Amino acid sequence: MPKVTLRSKPITKGRSTYYLDHYPPLIHPKNGKTQRREYLKLYTFDSPKTDADRLHNRETKKLLEHIRATRQINVQNQEFGFLSDEQKNGNFVDFYRSFAVKKSGSNSDNWYMSLRYLISFSSHSLRFSDLTEWFCEDYKDYLLSGPSINQRGKKIISNTAMAYFAKFRSVLKKAYKRQLLKTDLYELVTPIKEEETNREFLTIEEFQKLAETEAPSDLFKRAALFSGLTGLRFSDVTALKWSTARGTEDNYYLQFKQEKTNGAEVLPISNQAYEFLGQRGEPQQKIFAGLTYSQVRWYLAKWLVKGGIDKNITFHSFRHTYATLQLEAGTDIYTVSKMLGHKHVKTTQRYTKVVDRLKKDTTKRIMLKLPNQ
Repeated sequence: MPKVTLRSKPITKGRSTYYLDHYPPLIHPKNGKTQRREYLKLYTFDSPKTDADRLHNRETKKLLEHIRATRQINVQNQEFGFLSDEQKNGNFVDFYRSFAVKKSGSNSDNWYMSLRYLISFSSHSLRFSDLTEWFCEDYKDYLLSGPSINQRGKKIISNTAMAYFAKFRSVLKKAYKRQLLKTDLYELVTPIKEEETNREFLTIEEFQKLAETEAPSDLFKRAALFSGLTGLRFSDVTALKWSTARGTEDNYYLQFKQEKTNGAEVLPISNQAYEFLGQRGEPQQKIFAGLTYSQVRWYLAKWLVKGGIDKNITFHSFRHTYATLQLEAGTDIYTVSKMLGHKHVKTTQRYTKVVDRLKKDTTKRIMLKLPNQ
């Protein structure tokens, strides 16, 4: 059974201060970190010289024992499924933000935007005790029908709502695992289903055309073409350091962790892809340092116009381009799935529908001119 022990340590002026020793360590309700010592900011005199000093010691020790006993009850209640008032009233928004700050690149932008929607629906002071199955379902409905924060008069795109709600559920799961929630809301609340969408990509001719077209930024152009040749997400491209780029000619590869899934990957890359990395720098130096997603959107719009590409292309479309062109060239779906870092082949199968459509289009390319036709 968890135990709370009152301990003391000497301080200045002949006094002792006190703290509670929690074993096993407790999980702090606000930041989710483990904590063994809880300092009480109370003291007693080691050698009381006056009646006032002795009275101070007696009253302080009574208070200390009361605090210890209360904490012991709280810990035992938690063990049997109860949460202390401090845990119930912990700030869920701060807990959510603690995960957002650890992200980088476009993944960071997505996490912070998902947090903005949560605050818009509730408040900055959302507590763990406010989180119920009904709250989560109402928030889901809000994401599916509510207004877009950045585009007035428009709804949130369904798959964007899906992504934001998935992040919310993942934080719920972490809160439950850290014993900050009594109920596993992650399991109770179903995710938003992904809608089938047309994944924009570049044909090999369009990809070649962009490669031949001058872009507003050489750094951006190299990053975009590198993504199209490797299938890496923007967050992974911008997180790459020179220490992750390894190998020799005809045997280059990247050894890195995916920003989105945190999965360890070893990704073979072509000589041409390696050339787009530029001049090699120090091991801990970022390869595409200084490139931000806000810059990319502006650069990409200019580049597409100059290249005569009339499609709704985003940076992520270069990942779609890689997958589609690989499948179209005959690479088997399992290999493509591994190259993209997908956990499940089902995720990769979305691209096969695009390839099937392209194959169907080829049936009209060979036509015989027959009499009476």
